Amino acid sequence: MLDIRRIRQNPQELEQALKDRNSSIDIAQVLSLDEEQRSLMAQSETLKSLRNETSKRIAQIKRDKGDACAITDEMKQVGEDIAALDEQIKKKSGLLNDILLRLPNYPHQSVPRGKDDKDNVEVRRWGHPREFDFEPKAHWDIGTDLDIMDFETAAKVSGARFTFLKGLGARLERSIINFYLNVHTQDGFQEVYPPYMVSRATMTGTGQLPKFEEDAYKVGQDLFLIPTAEVPVTNMYREMILQGDRLPIRHVAYSVCFRSEAGSAGRDTRGYIRQHQFNKVEMVKICKPEQSYDELEHMTMQAEKVLQLLDLPYRVVCLSTGDMGFSAAKTYDIEVWMPSYQRYVEISSCSNCEDFQARRAQIRYRENLKDKPQLCHTLNGSGVAVGRTLAAILENYQQADGSIQVPEALVSYMGTDRIS
Repeated sequence: MLDIRRIRQNPQELEQALKDRNSSIDIAQVLSLDEEQRSLMAQSETLKSLRNETSKRIAQIKRDKGDACAITDEMKQVGEDIAALDEQIKKKSGLLNDILLRLPNYPHQSVPRGKDDKDNVEVRRWGHPREFDFEPKAHWDIGTDLDIMDFETAAKVSGARFTFLKGLGARLERSIINFYLNVHTQDGFQEVYPPYMVSRATMTGTGQLPKFEEDAYKVGQDLFLIPTAEVPVTNMYREMILQGDRLPIRHVAYSVCFRSEAGSAGRDTRGYIRQHQFNKVEMVKICKPEQSYDELEHMTMQAEKVLQLLDLPYRVVCLSTGDMGFSAAKTYDIEVWMPSYQRYVEISSCSNCEDFQARRAQIRYRENLKDKPQLCHTLNGSGVAVGRTLAAILENYQQADGSIQVPEALVSYMGTDRIS
């Protein structure tokens, strides 16, 4: 959520930020609502001050055995005027808050300006795409041929974009999850296991609501299935004031994720890349503002580490303003090489949200008890997407005889070095 004071002081900055992010809004309406709300609040405070002072006069008159009826009647009208003003303030505040909740974050100055993913900037590459001496197959064909992935039965049971994993396929998914959790916890992240359903306030706190409600799965009365563990883990600290010496807080969490994928028709519809239900290991950080960009670099390198240990070729790109997520101020995507696509495919996204989520969720800190609380910065990153890792392993480690060589880092988890 953006700071209304920052908008008030520099509306041109917001206008440019929205233009960079291919978004638009009537900034004049925002400023007008803000001015009207502040004017009404000033009027209400003036009347409340008058009421307080007059209440003291009435008390004194009564102590002096005087007649305060006229003043009392006058104050009844003042009370009604205050109630009417407060109702108007509530209405204006609701309208303004709804607009602010739908505004995307300001992009950091280091983010490349651009319209879409074509304007993303490659930062680095690691590893080299494998050259096959046979015709490589796509992961959906590999999984079907090995009888470790069953798309047809899942479609019968649940519909499109669901998958049954069987045998060593299921074990591979479980092994990847445990491997990721072990690597990250050994590197200083505290593991948490979050709920898979969260409240509307929780979804609003990290920016999923109200703007992206159509992308979410609603369950029961105002409960939502989580699209990522970022949502419950970040909100662990909602409406809290943390001690500065606790920061940075670093968590890692495995969860199942649920996304309706609204608006993604025709994109990666085959295979295991874009599912309605998928597993992910997520990293979340809560830190001081001056720490957040160092923490973003650390988080990105942590996501890269697991891909290096799996010996999967990848590249890191800095997303342009037109391709960044709603809550992010800066995002690095890590894209793994997929032979069937003959291109790199996103497998991790690491973002610094600065104080955008913290303002919505009121996550604050202070160094000393007498200090005024300040907003934290929040970060999140895939550590990494498990299903996409499984697909990348099947494609990059396939053998001429149709079997899959298990990456060395996973052999002890799998109990075998080959899927055949």
